[in-house]
Amino acid sequence: MTVIGVGLLGASLAKACKERGLVEEITGFGRSWENLEKARSLKIIDHCCTDLSDAVADADLIVLCTPVATIVPLIRNMISEIRPGTLITDVGSVKDPVVSEADKLIPEGVFIGSHPIAGGENSGLEASYADLYQDAKCIVTPTEKTNKKALEKICALWQAVGMNVIKLSAEEHDFIFGAVSHLPHIVAYALMNTLGALRTKDNLEVTAFSGAGLKDITRIASSDPVMWRDICLSNRSHSLDLIDQFQIKLDEIRSIIEKGDGQTLKNEFIAANNYRLKVI
Repeated sequence: MTVIGVGLLGASLAKACKERGLVEEITGFGRSWENLEKARSLKIIDHCCTDLSDAVADADLIVLCTPVATIVPLIRNMISEIRPGTLITDVGSVKDPVVSEADKLIPEGVFIGSHPIAGGENSGLEASYADLYQDAKCIVTPTEKTNKKALEKICALWQAVGMNVIKLSAEEHDFIFGAVSHLPHIVAYALMNTLGALRTKDNLEVTAFSGAGLKDITRIASSDPVMWRDICLSNRSHSLDLIDQFQIKLDEIRSIIEKGDGQTLKNEFIAANNYRLKVI
């Protein structure tokens, strides 16, 4: 197995595979030789490689654990170097643009889009652990061109490291995660920027007086800005539609407040409260 990108997700997958005896050897590919050497010294991987051609040449399975904007370029760069039938999957949180391009680039149908719903507050090799994927969901996004045996093997891999595998179309995946993940990040970033620009008449920053509530609702605004830029732009269509839907709801609430309609406002808050208790 070759792991492209030995960070939190890649290193955790390598650890999980080693602990369970799922693969014979693991090659790690990345830009930082220091990071790769550290992974090898910790016995997370067996071989280090900073040359993509060398990293994938003998692989039976390639897992792309890099930012979503890099996945298609990596596939383009390695496609001429891999052996026929080599299985390829990824861990990206946007699927449709990746899967669509992969189907064009890899006619054998051996690329299976994956999105393991796993992560943590910290990132990088140091934060990795073998049970990161245990009991978490993994979305796989087969297409009409997908090789059935390849799909079975990729599903078996995720199940073997403890994941519950769910099959969705790439478009359905991107709509769902645009709503439950990407939109909340956009809202958190927008809220922090709005508050950051507010001052009192005496030029006091309003955030100097914030409590636990603001910290809770904006925690994800601490996420990697570059990663989330790429995610939002890769899922642009759904991002825009969902922002519009959220704006409609904000406008409705604004209108209710403007009218001083306390009962309707209360009903809005009760509905939100009840739905949160139901789903979270």
